[in-house]
This record gives sequence, C-alpha cells and structure tokens, in this order.
Amino acid sequence: MVLPVLVLFAMALVWALLAACAQIQCVDAARVGARAAARQDPPAAVVVAARRAAPDGARVSVSREGDLVRVAVVARPPGSGGLGIDLSHEAVALAEETVGVNG
Repeated sequence: MVLPVLVLFAMALVWALLAACAQIQCVDAARVGARAAARQDPPAAVVVAARRAAPDGARVSVSREGDLVRVAVVARPPGSGGLGIDLSHEAVALAEETVGVNG
C-alpha cells in the first residue's frame, strides 16, 4: 500500500517541478516580448520572439495602452489535462520613443 502512494507522490512532485519550469518560461517570454515591443519591433516579430522563449503551444498577445506596451503569455501546464489551470504572465514596458519626451 505504501509503494503506490510514494509513486503517486513522486509523480506529483515531478509534475509540480515541470509546471514551475513552464511558469518561468512564461515569465521570460513575456519579458522578451515586452522588451522587443518597447524597441518598436513589428508586432509579428514581437510574437515570434516571445514564442521562442515560451513553452510549446503558448498563446502570446501584444497590446499598447498609451506609452506602455503589454505582452501576455498563456500556456497549458505539462502533462495531460493540466488540472484545468493555465500558466500565465504579463510584462509591461515603457515604449522607447516616449523616454525623455516631456509632455
């Protein structure tokens, strides 16, 4: 009885570790995308840059609100089903053309 419980516990720990790694990839991807968007890269290039750093199958969205660019990355956790949760992160950066401009 103890062995199946230990195996299940070990599998849960491995899944949690893989999910944490995927979350870190979402954070990195959002940051890369926001940096590219702040440099005035074309939106398609921003999405490509963010997807390179994101987990497989992640969704990337880019928006602009005034002087701020916002990049959101959403991914499913590894494994089947993913327990119905999404991993996500959003990064915001100040557009470079607005830096140093007095309004």
